[in-house]
Amino acid sequence: MIKVLFDLKKEYYLNSLKPVYDELAKDSDYDIYINIGKDQRRFLGIFLINEKKEIAKKLLEKGYKLTDKTNGFDAVICGDALKNPERYGETQRFHLDHGVGIKTLRIRNLMRQPDYKYHVFLEGNYWYDYIKSVDTKQKDNFYVTGIPKLDPFFQPGYFDNKKLKSKIGIDPNKKTVLFAPSYKPSCIKFVQEKITDLIPKYNVVIKLHPYSWQGKYVPHSQHKFYEKLAKKNKDAYLIDKDDFDIYPYLFMADTMISDTSSVVNEFLALGKHGIIYVLPYEKLKHSDGMPVLSIDPKNWLKGAFPHMHKPDDLLPAVEKALNPTAKMKEKLAEYRDYFFTGLDGKSAMRVKEKIDDIMKKEKQ
Repeated sequence: MIKVLFDLKKEYYLNSLKPVYDELAKDSDYDIYINIGKDQRRFLGIFLINEKKEIAKKLLEKGYKLTDKTNGFDAVICGDALKNPERYGETQRFHLDHGVGIKTLRIRNLMRQPDYKYHVFLEGNYWYDYIKSVDTKQKDNFYVTGIPKLDPFFQPGYFDNKKLKSKIGIDPNKKTVLFAPSYKPSCIKFVQEKITDLIPKYNVVIKLHPYSWQGKYVPHSQHKFYEKLAKKNKDAYLIDKDDFDIYPYLFMADTMISDTSSVVNEFLALGKHGIIYVLPYEKLKHSDGMPVLSIDPKNWLKGAFPHMHKPDDLLPAVEKALNPTAKMKEKLAEYRDYFFTGLDGKSAMRVKEKIDDIMKKEKQ
C-alpha cells in the first residue's frame, strides 16, 4: 500500500489537486489522506481567523480522509511548494501548481528550496522552456503532461451551460462576460466603476479572488462594491465567496476580463478570446529581484486577446473579443499549442501514470 498525502495549504487549491486525487482513489494500491492548512481570513481589519475547522467539516461530509500528520507518507502531492518542507520527512514530492498563468511564484518557491527535490507537472512547453531559462541548477524533475485541473473542459457533458444560466438567473439570450481579476497585481480598482457599461447589453458574472473576500491582504471594499452591484442589477451575478470552482463559469462565458490571473490562460485553453488589462510591469519584482511575471503583460497573447490600458477601453475590448478576426483566431491557435499540451481530458491519467512509475521504482 502506497500512503499518499494531499497537502491543501489553501482550500481553493483543491480544484488543481482533485482530478489526480480521483484517479489515485480508483487504485486500491493507494491509501490517500488530506492535510488542511490554516486558510486565514481577517476579521474587523485586525484579527486573523483560522477557517481550518470549517474546511475540515466540508471535506469530511464529502468523504475525504483527513489527517494532522505531515510525515510518514510515501508521497506528498501539493498545489505549491511545501511550507516548512522538513516537516514532511523523506518522501516523494509531486507538484501540481494551482495556477497556470504567467506568474513566476511557482518556480521561485521551488528554487527557494534547494535542498528538496520535486516532481513538477507542467501544462505545456511554454513553462518548460521558461523554467529551463531561469533555473540552471535543475534539481527538480519537470514533466509536460498537461494540467489535470482543466480535464473537465474536455470531457463531454461535464458542464451544462443551460442549467448553470438558469440556476444563477441570467438571460440565456445575452452574451456573458466574466470578470475575474487577480489579487496582486489586480485590475479590480480600475475596472470597478466601468463594469456597469456592459449592463444591460451583456450578462456580467463576477468571480473575485478568494483574498478579495478575506480582508487579510486587501480591503473588504473590494467585495462590497460587487455585492451591491449584483443586488441592484438582474444582469449581474456575483459568484459566492465559498464557490471556489470558476471552471463552470469559464466554460459558460463568451469572453472574460482579467489581468495577471491564471484564468487568462485557462480561457485560452478553451479556444475563446479573453481580454487582458495591462498593468504596469517594470516595477513588479519579488524581494529577491525575480520578476513577478514571466512575460510583459503588453505582449501576453498579443494579437489574440484584446488588451486594455485604461478603464474606457472596456466596452470596445469586449466587442472586439466577441467578434474576433481570422488573424486573431490564427494567433490564438498558435498560443494555445505552445502554452498547453494534452487538452484531451486525460492529463490526470498521465500524471497518475508518472506517479505510478516513480513510486514503483521507490518500492523496488
